[in-house]
Amino acid sequence: MLKKGKPIQFGKISLPKLVNDETEPEKEHPSSTVPSDAIGFGSFGKAEVETSESKNTETPSSSFSLDKKAKQFDIDELVTQARESIAEMKTAEKENTEDNNDEEGENIGTPFPSGFKEEEAELSDVEIGPPLPPGFSAASGISRVEDEASSEEEEDKETIGDRLPLSQEIPLQHGTKAVSAIGVDPAGSRLVSGSIDYDISYWDFMGMDSSLKAFRTLRPCECHPINDVKYSSTGDSVLIVAGSAQAKIYDRDGIEVVECKKGDPYLTDMRKTTGHVSGLSAGAWHPRNKSEFLTCSLDGTCRIWEIESADRTQKHVIKARSQSGLRIAPNICNYSRDGNLVACGCQDGSIHMWDHRKNYVNTAITMRNAHQNGSEITSLDFSYDGREFITRSNDETLKLWDLRKYKTPVHVASGLFSRFAMTDCIFSPDDKMVLTGTSLEKGEQIGKVHVFDRVTFEKLCEVQVSDSHVIRLVWHPKLNQIFIGCGNGVVKCYYDPKKSHRGAILCADKKQRKKKQTEVFTTTQVITPHALPMFRQDRYKPARKKQEKERLDPVKSHRPDIPLTQKGTGGRAAMTGSTLSSFVAKNYAMAKRVDDVKDPREALLRHAKEAEENPYWVTPAYKQTQPKPVFQSPEEEEEEEGPDAKKQRT
Repeated sequence: MLKKGKPIQFGKISLPKLVNDETEPEKEHPSSTVPSDAIGFGSFGKAEVETSESKNTETPSSSFSLDKKAKQFDIDELVTQARESIAEMKTAEKENTEDNNDEEGENIGTPFPSGFKEEEAELSDVEIGPPLPPGFSAASGISRVEDEASSEEEEDKETIGDRLPLSQEIPLQHGTKAVSAIGVDPAGSRLVSGSIDYDISYWDFMGMDSSLKAFRTLRPCECHPINDVKYSSTGDSVLIVAGSAQAKIYDRDGIEVVECKKGDPYLTDMRKTTGHVSGLSAGAWHPRNKSEFLTCSLDGTCRIWEIESADRTQKHVIKARSQSGLRIAPNICNYSRDGNLVACGCQDGSIHMWDHRKNYVNTAITMRNAHQNGSEITSLDFSYDGREFITRSNDETLKLWDLRKYKTPVHVASGLFSRFAMTDCIFSPDDKMVLTGTSLEKGEQIGKVHVFDRVTFEKLCEVQVSDSHVIRLVWHPKLNQIFIGCGNGVVKCYYDPKKSHRGAILCADKKQRKKKQTEVFTTTQVITPHALPMFRQDRYKPARKKQEKERLDPVKSHRPDIPLTQKGTGGRAAMTGSTLSSFVAKNYAMAKRVDDVKDPREALLRHAKEAEENPYWVTPAYKQTQPKPVFQSPEEEEEEEGPDAKKQRT
């Protein structure tokens, strides 16, 4: 704390007393009598009294001496200025607060525009935002919003049956017999259809034009009808379930990947066999595991497989039993949306479900009298929220079940005739509607798709499809398109240009490709395989095969040289390296290169004249010992060359 009456001193610096209270009158301090030289930074050393004489007698060199004084500041004036500025700021703040209290209810911000009343701008506590435009009241705005909401609800109620994407359709002609299987990949770019005529057709929406032709058709299981076709969760594999005991996996291009192993038909215990022994009826992929799939067969078992080991044995065997413990044949099988339940519907009208996370000895859900005994369950589908599922049977009923209370059905729809063992029933992608198809009864001419409300199970509408049975149904959630397999061999694709995306829309308006000109044989050709080579004629080859063969010929196709990967490969010398030394060596060798193509005798005789005129190597060595060269005459050589018997003895 500062003591009153005593100034602060730092060496030669002295500060006057600081007064805390602004209202206290300033008193004279003894420090005020201190001379001005004592305030601030004084001179170093002894204090000297300057006189006028000393100032006049000061030389220019003395201004740079150490006795020069520093700049002086008046601390009292600075403190008083700070006090005055603080007092002014406080008085201004008080005046502002008093003005705000007096002017309650005034708007803060920019003033209202001309012609605008303040009463109209008053907003309730609920309303937040900028002021309303002129001529518009808050009450009228709220009522208008309520009217719009009510009108939207009425429109939803009126158009709930019109939410189906059925404004336009495209027919895909698979064949002449009933389409018994349809599968669409998760991306919605390809479709696979199967029929009871044993054929599988691949359709590509991206590469197909308005001719609507399949890019591949194959017969995977010889003379067995196709019962089910499903794409995997990733879309890279296709499960084909036919009437044989072996399911097959194909890739998305129609190439076989694996064939499941067949079991031993002479074993009575189906758990000990390595595969099915009777015809298959249905199949399904696991929704989360792309390599696991499920099949059910008439041998009374459902088997879980892995793609890697499907050609050797199955992963799990599930046996369905009747109430008396006898074997029953499952007709349909499926996974739940989360993959935790494995369900199957049997020929006696019962439904069995097992927990996928446990062993498959005991069932998690058993529904003995789900449908009429002796009627096949043709379809079983789970809702997208995983709470309910629907079943379709040949007893002409469609039932909605709750997994939390499965003893009795939630809703039942009857009078739905079906004559096929694979008639579908599905949920809409928004889980608000249920769809199923019906077969033609005697006297009927048009097959229909019936649409029910999931909550009330009230029939919303009936869609007339074709003049044949409606068997398969697929509503793709990503494309928002419906694919229907009919009994006349046609797959109908329904879509709405405003609500649907890609899929069948891509090929609907695409122009057909121009057909290539066909080649005509003008002359007949006689094929003689046993003729002699000199009389044999080359067989006629189409222009396409000729072009392919010429394309492989590097000379005719003018193929550029392939870069060398190793030194001296392909019948060519190795290229020079990338270093500077190899480049210089190559150029130096090429500069003094000797042409090896010329005759060596001519190359030597080229230097004969120069050697005679200017001898350098051989001739100078014999000048002293043999100045005149002696050569053998050619006549003597001819005489000596004769038979050994005629030579004279010497």
